[in-house]
Amino acid sequence: MPERVAIVGVGYSDIRSITPGLSYKEMMYEAAVRAYEDAGVNPRKDVDSFISVSEDFWEGTSIFDEYIPDQLGAALRPVHTVSGDGIHGLACAAMLIHTGRARVVVVEGHSKHSDMRTPAHIHNFAYDPIYHRPLGAHPHHLAGLEMTRFLFESGNTREHCALVVKKNMANALLNPRAVYGARVSLRDVLEAPPTFSPLGELDIARPADGGFVMVLAGESVAGDLAGDPIWIAGYGWCTETPAIDSRLWGEAIYAQLAAKQAYRMAGITDPFRELDFAEVDDSFSYKELEHLEALGICRHGEAGGWLEDGLTLPGGDFPVNVSGGSLGGGHLLEATGLHRVHEVVLQLRGQAGENQLPDVERGLAQSWRNLPTTTGCVVILERA
Repeated sequence: MPERVAIVGVGYSDIRSITPGLSYKEMMYEAAVRAYEDAGVNPRKDVDSFISVSEDFWEGTSIFDEYIPDQLGAALRPVHTVSGDGIHGLACAAMLIHTGRARVVVVEGHSKHSDMRTPAHIHNFAYDPIYHRPLGAHPHHLAGLEMTRFLFESGNTREHCALVVKKNMANALLNPRAVYGARVSLRDVLEAPPTFSPLGELDIARPADGGFVMVLAGESVAGDLAGDPIWIAGYGWCTETPAIDSRLWGEAIYAQLAAKQAYRMAGITDPFRELDFAEVDDSFSYKELEHLEALGICRHGEAGGWLEDGLTLPGGDFPVNVSGGSLGGGHLLEATGLHRVHEVVLQLRGQAGENQLPDVERGLAQSWRNLPTTTGCVVILERA
C-alpha cells in the first residue's frame, strides 16, 4: 500500500484586492517562507520536487515554471507546472509521494489578478474557437444561464442565493485573510446593480491578489518535521465536456464525479455524517448551493432550505465556507482551491482564530476552475 500523505506546512502572502507594490515573485517568497517555517524544512535540502499551479494565459508568459525556482528555493531542482486549479496540484504532489518518486513536495499557487486589464478576454480563449469565441460574449453570461437553469431544476430560489452572499460576507468579517467582509442584507443583495440576469453585482466573487505555498510529506518523514500534519484521506478530480452546447446546465457533474473518487478513497459513504464541515467553491452565489448538492452533502433541491434553516451557518449542523469563501475572501484564480484547502487545514489544527469551529476532525475542500470550464476537484483532509 502507498504510504499516507500529509500537509505539514502552509503559508500565504497577505491577500489584498490590489497589490501595486508587489510582484508575484515577492508574494510567492512571502508564502514560501511562512510554509517552510511552519513545516521546519529547508527547501534546498529537504524538498524533492516543486509544483506551480498556474495558467500561462493568466501569467502572460509561457512555460511558467521557469519563473518560480528562485523565490521558492528550487533552483536546479525538479519543478513542473500544473495548468489547473490548486487542488489539482495538491493531488499531483500526493501522487508523487504515493509512487515513491518523492518524499517531500512543495505546491505553489498565486493570483496577480489586479495586473490584468481585460480578464474576460482571457476567459474567451477557453471557448470553442469556431462556434463560440467569435461571438465575443462576456463569460459571465454563461453563469447567468446556468444559474437560471439550476434554480429552475432544483427549486432553490434567488433569495437562497442572496442568503449565501449574506452568510459568506459576514463570515469573512472574522477572517484576517478575507478581503470583502461586510454586513449585507437580503435587500442589499437582491437590489444590487444587475449584471447578467439573474446575477447581481454582489452574487459574483470579486478578484483578489495573493499566494499560497503548501509542503506535503509522506508518512515515513512527516513525523520528523516540525509541522502539525493534516492527512489527505482522499482526493478526486473531473473535467466534464468543455463544449457549452452539450453540457448539463442544472447540476455540477464534475463536482459529483470528483467527490465520488475522493469519498471512495477516504472510505466515506455518508458525507453529511462523516464530515464536520466544508469549504466549497462559491465563485458565484448559486455555485455554493449547486456544489453542496453535487457533493452529496444534501439532496438535490435541499441546499437552499438548509441555508434558510441555518444548517450551513458556523453554528449549524454542517458549516460551509466559515472562512467567507470567495464571495467574502476574494477570488484568487488558480490559487482558489489552495485557499479553500488552507482554511480547512487551519480549522483542523485549531488555528482558525475567531472563525474556529469546535471539535472538528475531518473536512472537505472543493474547487471549480471557473468559467467556461466544467473542471473541479475535491480533497478530504483529517487529523491523525
